Amino acid sequence: DKVLRAQVAIILFTAAYIAEVVRGGLQAIPKGQYEAADSLGLNYGQAMRLIILPQALKIVIPPSVGILISAFKDTSLVVIIALYDVLKTTKVTLSNPEWMGFSSEAYLSLALLYFIFCYAMSSYSRKLEKALHTGH
Repeated sequence: DKVLRAQVAIILFTAAYIAEVVRGGLQAIPKGQYEAADSLGLNYGQAMRLIILPQALKIVIPPSVGILISAFKDTSLVVIIALYDVLKTTKVTLSNPEWMGFSSEAYLSLALLYFIFCYAMSSYSRKLEKALHTGH
């Protein structure tokens, strides 16, 4: 029950930001692109699928990845409702008397883990941007 509530909260929170980014990407497409699709005789669905969305999605890749990285880091906030995550695992491990002297190492390892995941997502985003030739 707690897991479902946490998932719904994170999904809704992230979806709102992603929706705004996509809306901004669609608004960034010049009106001439819509007019060009119209002049080719494309209906709304065809124009969106073939002309508008490919351009808009190239624009929204960088901010979308930033939002997803932020959502990944925000999962630690689920500790508030007592779910099990990496930060809580570290705290539980450090409460064990055998590991009490290793708090610096534990938190540095945790920071390294977060860095590796976020860097990997960011690197993939840069490669995707280059492959799609976003130019933004």
